[in-house]
Amino acid sequence: MFPEDKKPVVPDSPSEGSAPAQAKPKKEKAKKAAAEEGAAKQPQAAPKKEKGAKPKKGEGPAAEAGEKGDKKKEKFAAEKPPADYQPRLLTHYRTKVVPDLMKRFSYKNTMMVPRLEKITLNVGIGEASQNPKLLESAAKELAAITGQKAAITRARLSISNFKLRKGMAIGCRVTLRRWQMFEFLDRLLSVAIPRIRDFRGLSDRSFDGRGNYTIGLKEQIIFPEIDMDKIERMHGLDITFVTSAKTDEEAQALLLALGVPFRRHSGEGRELAA
Repeated sequence: MFPEDKKPVVPDSPSEGSAPAQAKPKKEKAKKAAAEEGAAKQPQAAPKKEKGAKPKKGEGPAAEAGEKGDKKKEKFAAEKPPADYQPRLLTHYRTKVVPDLMKRFSYKNTMMVPRLEKITLNVGIGEASQNPKLLESAAKELAAITGQKAAITRARLSISNFKLRKGMAIGCRVTLRRWQMFEFLDRLLSVAIPRIRDFRGLSDRSFDGRGNYTIGLKEQIIFPEIDMDKIERMHGLDITFVTSAKTDEEAQALLLALGVPFRRHSGEGRELAA
């Protein structure tokens, strides 16, 4: 019916190089591009640290903390006495006071014997609210007497009559323990108390009923560490002996054996010679 030159051309099946075959790679490229855009929009996670990585020596917060710790150790090592050092009063307590008190009070073991736990020195200056320099000088003097930095004490209540407000600095204190306590007690009994004018012994009525004893000194110049030419004001201080005794009788016997010169027992307890 059709001439040979005008036969209809029937399209063959799509070959590999035809246009429909090339449409697939274009779709895949579009998908990859969309995935890359989405990944770029998402926040990137922080890079993970390597497990084996460690800071170099002398770097980082750990090294700084180590340096501070070494400095503190050096400071405390300088303050501590030699390993074989033992205060004279501590030796006296262990060798003579403990056996004597065990016989007197019939203790069953040495752990029941009362012992001196700490000594507290307290200085109160009411004029410190108006003149802070008085408090600074008192703290320096207390540090010279004890060999330990003084802590500032503050008012707990507000009192208008004394022009005192809560939290205002009104004094300083020092707490001594262990070998510093026995060293101070030895200097107090051997050097400071004998320098008190018209001294006739300490009162035995200053116990609190729980085995603690307090001495009130009127002048700080009885201690040889205080320079008379450098003090700004004469002031007193309170010294409290805290013991593990349950009664005042046991505490008095302990202090008497250590050498504290009580008024009613002036001839006893002074067997520890210089």
